[in-house]
Amino acid sequence: MDDHLLGWLRTLDEDRLGRVLANRPDAIAPPWPRRLDMLAQRLGNGFAVMESMRGLPLPCLELAQACLVIHAPTPGTVSALLGAPVEETTPWLDCLYDHALAWPDGEGVIHLSEAVSRWWAAPLGLGEPLDHYLNSWTISNDALRAMARSLGVPPHGNKRRTIVRATEVLADPARMEAMLASAPEGTRQLLESFAWDGPVRGVEGGRFVLPGTPEKWAADHGLLYRPRWDLAEMPREVALCLRGPDYHPPFTPHPPEVATIPIDPAEVDHLMTLAAPHVVERCAAILDNTSKTPLPLLKTGGVGVREVRRVAKETGCDEDETRLLLEVCAVSRLLAWDEQSGGMVPTDRFDRWRLDEGSARLRVLLSAWWRMERSSLRKIDGKYGTVLGDDPSGSSVARVRRAVLTGLAHLPSGTAFADRGSLVRNVHWHAPLLDQALLAECAAGVIDEARLLGLLANDGLTDLGRALAGLAAQAGDENDDSVPLVEHDPVLVGASTRALASVRRSALFGPDLTAVVTGPPSSELAALLDRVAERESRGAASVWRFTTESVRRALDDGYEADELLEELSGVGSIPQPLEYMVRDVARRHGEVTVTSVGCIVQAGDPALLAEIAGHRRLARLGLRLLAPTVLVSSEPAERTLAVLREHGYSPVPVADTGEIAIRRTRVEERQGGKLILLPGGQVAELSEMDDPAHLIPEPGPDPHEHARRLVASSTQNGQAGRTWAVIGRMASRLPTAQQSLLGFVVDRGVRAGITLTDGLTATISHGELRGSALDAWCEEAGDYLEFPLAEIVEVRATY
Repeated sequence: MDDHLLGWLRTLDEDRLGRVLANRPDAIAPPWPRRLDMLAQRLGNGFAVMESMRGLPLPCLELAQACLVIHAPTPGTVSALLGAPVEETTPWLDCLYDHALAWPDGEGVIHLSEAVSRWWAAPLGLGEPLDHYLNSWTISNDALRAMARSLGVPPHGNKRRTIVRATEVLADPARMEAMLASAPEGTRQLLESFAWDGPVRGVEGGRFVLPGTPEKWAADHGLLYRPRWDLAEMPREVALCLRGPDYHPPFTPHPPEVATIPIDPAEVDHLMTLAAPHVVERCAAILDNTSKTPLPLLKTGGVGVREVRRVAKETGCDEDETRLLLEVCAVSRLLAWDEQSGGMVPTDRFDRWRLDEGSARLRVLLSAWWRMERSSLRKIDGKYGTVLGDDPSGSSVARVRRAVLTGLAHLPSGTAFADRGSLVRNVHWHAPLLDQALLAECAAGVIDEARLLGLLANDGLTDLGRALAGLAAQAGDENDDSVPLVEHDPVLVGASTRALASVRRSALFGPDLTAVVTGPPSSELAALLDRVAERESRGAASVWRFTTESVRRALDDGYEADELLEELSGVGSIPQPLEYMVRDVARRHGEVTVTSVGCIVQAGDPALLAEIAGHRRLARLGLRLLAPTVLVSSEPAERTLAVLREHGYSPVPVADTGEIAIRRTRVEERQGGKLILLPGGQVAELSEMDDPAHLIPEPGPDPHEHARRLVASSTQNGQAGRTWAVIGRMASRLPTAQQSLLGFVVDRGVRAGITLTDGLTATISHGELRGSALDAWCEEAGDYLEFPLAEIVEVRATY
């Protein structure tokens, strides 16, 4: 924990502290801190700081780098280095303060979080301070005195004073210029290459020991240092001195403008209402297709191009749409690998998904795309990557996707981007930590994907796109199955409902055996018509044609003629030719039958087989005599073998080759679900059938209300030093070792399990003493609860 940060937090009022908590939701994630020292520890966490920095615009990072290269930076000195007025840098400094990435002390000196300081190995292309090199163990006292004599500094005095005097000389532009006047030829060019393109460069080590060379002269005067024989570095003060007083690092307080064109919002909404239902419908069609024909994977991983094209042809999708929706279905866990079928097949979650209303289904798909760590339509060297293949960029691709959509959300309503290059530059200004090459490479693919999903129309964001862009902080990662913050967001719920409001739930049936839907069909209507007819066209109006083969296909799936006609009459008026055709196909359906059997039972003795066929207790096998020495069973071979052996017979299995196949069987361990802890210490098993996506976590506290509580708690006197005395006196039911563990829950915030006198159990942490009670975070309740110390009968360690 940074003491400077804690001291600054203690000086903040409720409004400023509330802004910090609002900008750093990680700091008040459960269990939310109740003291400022706990908050400071959260705010200084390295991973949380890095994640917060990813959301900062370019001026904040430029200011942070400037602060790193200045000793004891203040708003004035930072502004002077950047060549900008203080009024222009103040808002961006406030942004750093509001994220607790930087803070001023009582004298106005700016302190940076330690994690921010570690982000840049060479801020502004500058090396370590001179003090770092001169205090190094590699610089002996004799070498330091020799360098001092070269600089004209008195070599007598202690080491610290010599270092200060040498630093003053090397940081003075006038003295530097005077030294360079007597340097060997080529020295200035050598030093400027380090000053502008350094601070670390490869060198020829032999020239640093050869008298008269620029390298040896620079090393003797403390301008270059060699950590290795073939590597040299230039100190920060020397580089700044060589860059000159007119040098100012880049500072871009205003984002690059995006070239825009006006668009019709009504047309954008209309295109959204066409695209959104189409996405839901096409996903259902693709998943239905994979349920019939499992999607095999390549040996190298991913789905091959031939399979993608096959699915596209059989479902009526284009190839790009198929690539995208296969990826989305996999991330949303609607499609997964099945070892038994040897391919990707729909999961049980698909059965629940298709029963949801259309807007809920759409949000599941959008949430999956929002956290997907691959770009389906990204081209590398003019070629698409493998569908569901590994992408080394991983989470960076997801960040690019969210940054591009957020950048589009910054455009005024009723406008669209006219130039992708200007959009990429604007996005990079808002998210400068993204890899610029990856951003330029993925931007086109992200835009194409957003068009297919109804998030972008006429190069402008739709309501769906704007709702999703506002959820960048709650996206989650690709392996996160529980992302209700996105799927259940009220703004996205409203936008998805509007996007599907114009779907058609009825069709126009013609005497030419066609069905026409004038508009986007609902998923239910499209599924019904796809089941019994062939789709001929889609778009503003979709057309299906009824054929003998399509009707027979529906009857093969188990439907009866009356049932089909009843469902069709529910969505439109059925003409007489269609009814005649359905009934005629149904009349001829089943004229030829095909029977499947479980297995065949053979024996050389007809009397034995006759005995088995007539055995009353074997009736459950459904045995039928086909020939004197051949029986067929309706049960599989393993079941038939077990029942026959149960009743005293000794059958053996026979392989397809006709050879007796007796093999040892391997007992597989049962794969159960995972255990979850319910309130009151109850334990339940969460099976794999349960869907964790609908387990919505409790929301955290309101940032401004929690800031008020933190400010109030900072003025109250704590009970430091009283922990052991209070626990020892009040928790009298506990042995000494368990009292000590309970004390660690209070003083160090460790986790522990407790049991109360009434048998209730809880997992607690981050405890505080409130009189005779322990006020601690209860994981089962998701909140802070009070537990009477006198009623705690057991404390146990948890991991």
